[in-house]
Amino acid sequence: MSTIREAGPDLRLHTMIQAPRPISLSKNGPSAFPMALGCMGMSGTYGPADEREGIATIHAALDRGVNLLDTGDFYGQGHNELLIGRALQQSSLARDKVLLSVKFGAMRAPDSSFIGFDARPAAVKNFLAYSLKRLGVDYIDIYRPSRLDPNVPIEDTVGAIADMIKAGYVRHLGLSEVGAETIKRAHAVHPVVDVQIEYSLVSRKPEQKIFPLLEELGIAVTAYGVFSRGLLTGAKPSAPSDFRKQLPRFSGDNLKQNQALVDTLNSVAASKGVTAAQLCVAWVRAKGERIIPLLGARTRKQLDESLGALSVQLSAEELAELERAIPASAVAGSRYQDAQMQTLDSERA
Repeated sequence: MSTIREAGPDLRLHTMIQAPRPISLSKNGPSAFPMALGCMGMSGTYGPADEREGIATIHAALDRGVNLLDTGDFYGQGHNELLIGRALQQSSLARDKVLLSVKFGAMRAPDSSFIGFDARPAAVKNFLAYSLKRLGVDYIDIYRPSRLDPNVPIEDTVGAIADMIKAGYVRHLGLSEVGAETIKRAHAVHPVVDVQIEYSLVSRKPEQKIFPLLEELGIAVTAYGVFSRGLLTGAKPSAPSDFRKQLPRFSGDNLKQNQALVDTLNSVAASKGVTAAQLCVAWVRAKGERIIPLLGARTRKQLDESLGALSVQLSAEELAELERAIPASAVAGSRYQDAQMQTLDSERA
């Protein structure tokens, strides 16, 4: 087990005076609030969720200026899109003020198990048709395959999305969990505005090859898992349907070892008058001008806490000190099970 030490007193947090600056997702892409709302957890991924609170949380985010909502057509087998659709119908905000980011491709059985992935051109258009219907909208702002289909060239998948952009059903192309070579190939077919990928203090592999390429191409990052799915904030899976029970970092001896990371992070955050969640978000935001954290908030309370990170800035020296206190090498367990890790194109980068 790696040694973890608490950050020294020179790690300071500074209050921002100015309002947060919008982030352009690419040279010709849309502008987004510097944090986004990931809605997956509102549809049972982490156990039972309150629909009314989910809708209230979406409204609260929009009221606070958050304009990017992220979902997947397989979240709750369509439930998440229906939930967002109702939230938008009940909102006074104009449709063009909201950016809808939708992932597709994962296929699920009636028992909720995942049974494959399909990113063939015909499947792309079929998935899109149902997403438009469930969301109750005429177009989707950012459409992306949730993973790379090993049986379909990325050029074919992107070409189908490009067709839908020309037809007016989609505005922009995004990618998710893909490696540098796949990004290059996709971008050559149609401009990519952002790549969604897991990124946190303890999940830092994208820094090696993916982020430098995105910087070169002017492509933004929408970072999910900034709390390592709640691991860094001390969350423990309890509900039978909470998928984190299957994740190595939350299992057995791994969880016991990772508690040391949680304790250290809590100690550092408390000494600076912020929460562990806020420190995690502030770290991600400080790592790049075009990195937008996806807040997986299911409640207004969680949303308020995460948005509090907007008032936190970290200098380069402070970032380094925090990374020494919470080294990525100290985390026990991979972010997914081995079989899933082997299918991730991003892990081959």
